[in-house]
Amino acid sequence: MEKKKSEGSEIGGLVCGGCMFLGAGIGWLLNYNFITTGAIGLGVGLIAMAGIIAYYRNK
Repeated sequence: MEKKKSEGSEIGGLVCGGCMFLGAGIGWLLNYNFITTGAIGLGVGLIAMAGIIAYYRNK
């Protein structure tokens, strides 16, 4: 079997989703609006996803 070259989108998608749910969970625990903190987590996750994809694309 050939090993497929990863572009980082699989890992980046998991990081993005994880950051979003982590932000929503922190907002829920601190009694903040969990939709707002989830959106902040999503923004952080998208930046992390872009960095991961850029890292793997250059390899």
